Amino acid sequence: MTHLTTSLNNPPAIDIAMTANAPPVVLVDGSSYLYRAFHALPSLTASDGTPTGATLGVINMLNKLIADVAPTHMAVIFDAPGKTFRHEQYAEYKANRPSMPPELREQVKTIHTLIGDLGLPLVMIEGVEADDVIGTLARHASESGQPMLISTGDKDMAQLVSPHVTLVNTMSGEVFDDAMVQKKFGVRPNQIIDYLGLVGDTSDNIPGVPKVGPKTAAKWLANYETAEGVIEHAEDIKGKVGDSLREHIDQLRLSRDLATIKCDVDLPVGLDELKRNPANIDALRSAYQSLAFNTLLRQLPDGDDETFEVAAPDASDDEPRYDIVLAQSDFDAWLDELKKAESFAFDTETTSLDYMAAEIVGVSFAVKTGHAAYVPLTHRYEGAPEQLDRETVLTALKPLLEDADKPKIGHHLKYDAHVLMNHGIALRGIAFDTMVESYVLNSTATRHDMDSVASRYLGRKTVHYEDIAGKGAKQKRFDDIDIVQAGPYAAEDADVTLALHHALWPQLKAEEDLVFIYNTLEQPLIEVLQAMEYGGVLIDTDMLATQSAELTERMAALRDDAYKAAGREFNLGSPKQLQEILFDEQGLPVLRKTPKGQPSTAEDVLQELALDYDLPQLILDYRSLSKLKSTYTDKLPDEVNPRTGRVHTSYHQAVAATGRLSSQGPNLQNIPIRSAEGRRVRQAFVAPEGRRILAADYSQIELRIMAHLSADTSLTTAFAEDRDIHQATAAEVFSVSVDEVSHDQRRSAKAINFGLIYGMSAHGLAKQLSVSRHEAQAYIDLYFERYPGVLRYMDETRAAAHDTGYVETVFGRRLYLPEINSRNGARRQYAERSAINAPMQGTAADIIKQAMISVHRWLIDEAVPATLIMQVHDELVLEVDEDALDEVRSGVVDRMCEAAELAVPLKVDAGVGSNWDEAH
Repeated sequence: MTHLTTSLNNPPAIDIAMTANAPPVVLVDGSSYLYRAFHALPSLTASDGTPTGATLGVINMLNKLIADVAPTHMAVIFDAPGKTFRHEQYAEYKANRPSMPPELREQVKTIHTLIGDLGLPLVMIEGVEADDVIGTLARHASESGQPMLISTGDKDMAQLVSPHVTLVNTMSGEVFDDAMVQKKFGVRPNQIIDYLGLVGDTSDNIPGVPKVGPKTAAKWLANYETAEGVIEHAEDIKGKVGDSLREHIDQLRLSRDLATIKCDVDLPVGLDELKRNPANIDALRSAYQSLAFNTLLRQLPDGDDETFEVAAPDASDDEPRYDIVLAQSDFDAWLDELKKAESFAFDTETTSLDYMAAEIVGVSFAVKTGHAAYVPLTHRYEGAPEQLDRETVLTALKPLLEDADKPKIGHHLKYDAHVLMNHGIALRGIAFDTMVESYVLNSTATRHDMDSVASRYLGRKTVHYEDIAGKGAKQKRFDDIDIVQAGPYAAEDADVTLALHHALWPQLKAEEDLVFIYNTLEQPLIEVLQAMEYGGVLIDTDMLATQSAELTERMAALRDDAYKAAGREFNLGSPKQLQEILFDEQGLPVLRKTPKGQPSTAEDVLQELALDYDLPQLILDYRSLSKLKSTYTDKLPDEVNPRTGRVHTSYHQAVAATGRLSSQGPNLQNIPIRSAEGRRVRQAFVAPEGRRILAADYSQIELRIMAHLSADTSLTTAFAEDRDIHQATAAEVFSVSVDEVSHDQRRSAKAINFGLIYGMSAHGLAKQLSVSRHEAQAYIDLYFERYPGVLRYMDETRAAAHDTGYVETVFGRRLYLPEINSRNGARRQYAERSAINAPMQGTAADIIKQAMISVHRWLIDEAVPATLIMQVHDELVLEVDEDALDEVRSGVVDRMCEAAELAVPLKVDAGVGSNWDEAH
């Protein structure tokens, strides 16, 4: 078996040349160590589940520093709890820093205790930061000629460098003396404060001067020496950066003050009192045993040796260990471990991202964090070593992978389930999918691919596929990658997935509603989506070819009409040429400009212009047909799988922030249905012989959810009585009887009903109804007068979102709004509109997911002769045996209506046809 280990907790050697013969006083920036260790190491835990990764990292870095420098005097400085004088000076100081993660906070007390057990003084002073304590001690060292070494990763500390004071970054091994500071920042140590005042510091929320970057700051300080010198010559600095400087002089002075380390703190200890004490061996032994720090434990002496010196950490059992399994005996040993484990992480490496075509190249797994294996099976490059037989390995794994009682952990396990299906294995026991866990925890915090989630929740930079396979046209398939490179990458996937589950699941468990969303909706949905995708959809390629030919003719006619309207030929797809014709040659009004100052030809701009001018409407019609042709009628036939004769989309479960599903390859969510051409595309989605298409669609589900959430009496009554809600709204708003509502009044009411739940303003409603803004505002005022519960719900929801930063669906799904308290008005208003709409969209998404799960289980458990083949917005589409249509229609409608209990009834419209369009 080949073993591979990482160097995450084996810091680089430090080459330190001090200016005096005496060993330096060593000061450690404890807060810097704490966070850097937490983000650098995987999510390690003790046997009782206690997080230990940051603890191990801090102790290893301290031991390494001691081994390299052998100081007689050394202390670790931490920030004391609470605010400092800088918060009083600037309320926003460090305001953008997130609170300490719970799994890190849990380790702080243990780290403090171990530092004392190592014999190191620990210093925390209330009201000032660790930087100020270190700065004051550095000043004492400089005044007394005592050499000092400061270990930190904080660039602010560069201002302390002097002939007697040197910095070291223990993580990278970089040593900063005067020359290195100048090389790194382009300024002298005594200019670092001015430099930081100019560029600011995002980590501390020090604003600096907008538009001033590191190079500009260094150039100015080279010319004018100090920040005050820059201010004195502010009038001489040209351009936008000069304008920004003159506008932010007070901010520059404030930033400089905030960046200045205070070097005159009244300290209870001096340099002489920072002497290292003997290590408490018994205490260290007990702690290392309970934390499972086996390598550190082995380094301790047998007796209580007061002269004990800790050794620098070596690559150890505490580091991730990745095995490449090439021998049958080693695979058998791992298989035995998997069988005995309560659960395990699993991943496949394949030949393709297309789940219908992908074949397995190798498999990886992990039972505990820090130890994983990769079993290569079909790497085919020249010189590849002999590998285990794929069929033999998969046959051995099949009972385990198909055991529903053996919990599996993975990241995007739906894909792995597809690939295993290609090899005759039905993956069961999908218990924890870390992609879905991340999505349920916070859909907007990060993208939910493994690399992004690992960075967010483990602070861990993973190996990316491009790192080992290359990019672009020359990118290798996985089976062409050398096993020496492929092994660590693949094993890391399983290891990181397991670590992610250990990090994410406790956070989900802390919120009962989130556990409900995961266990009841998202986790069971994986099986449903995989079955829908694998089954695919039948399309009539001949019909699409006919449609493409007809669209080509229609587009040619539109192009000729556009040429006539423009007075010349031009490229209809060129925004630049369109700008010239519409605004320069024809003099149409410029409604909006691009960021570069050019007249916009965006779709909404053309739509508004099309109300008064012919050419914009011709362009819109041409664009619509062109998109339909390129996206669907031309492309769909190319996406038919040659093996199944069907189209297989991918439903994305962790993309849309609100919980809605999206689809890709092809995108079935965006086929236009308002145009005749779009509906014709749906006609090409057909049922096979002996079957029919059943389409079941929720009726006005978001308005029903609004009625439930707002508890508005008029709205709930209208739905309870199964009235035409748009007609009812028109009657309320326009003060007429239901029978007297005109077609235009109903159309206006429909626009109001849907517009308001999407946060539409009076301006937007005016454009949609082609009325004045004043008239549109009057409609809105009348609406809220008739439906006061809706207005109350909107106001209360916005206020709650500002307080908590999120809103919730009826099911308890949290929808975070990162911009809800933004200083940027446009972003804040968008977030406020989202706060109103997200609970409705999210609840609708939850309801359709619950319906999908219920319908799927019914079809499987009772062997109903029907197949769920598509989900599009609020609609489920099935293929049904012709002789079972009545049974299936009734069963689907019942289960969709029972998917949630709201204050108003859910209503489902269901239709049947030989194709999807006909079923509507």
